Amino acid sequence: MIISMVAAAGENNALGKDGKLLWHLPHDIKRFKKITMGNPVIMGRKTFETLPNPLPGRKNIILTKNKDYKAENCIIAHNLEEAIEKAKEVAQGNEICIVGGGEIYKQGLPFSNKIELTRIHHDFNDGDAFFPEIDSKNWKLQSDFFHSADKYHKHSFSYLTYIRK
Repeated sequence: MIISMVAAAGENNALGKDGKLLWHLPHDIKRFKKITMGNPVIMGRKTFETLPNPLPGRKNIILTKNKDYKAENCIIAHNLEEAIEKAKEVAQGNEICIVGGGEIYKQGLPFSNKIELTRIHHDFNDGDAFFPEIDSKNWKLQSDFFHSADKYHKHSFSYLTYIRK
């Protein structure tokens, strides 16, 4: 089973601030949807609560310590191991996607064998959530596609795919 972490982060690994992204990248949103569609997505409660609705076309698995937490049409888990097991039960393909936030990515790193990272070529110094460091001893960069800034994208960015060595 492929366990992918799917994220976008600045050069300093900033993911967002106050539950919001620090950028708007329409092409990255399309890529996120393409990667995750049809796959179970694991996210923390805070990340889930920033969404207007559960992500359509995907089984949403929410990690929370709150034993009484409920979310309509979602699966609740109380630790990452439990979330991964529940994701395996509902997976239609061979991929599970961990989609945030910062604490969940940190917990998910040891379980993951793939990282789909959009690296925004800018330091976001006001971030309060961060993606973990990618150690080149454990990860091999499989592909790197650069996208320059344009009228739709304020910052240039790269789609990076890492595979665990």
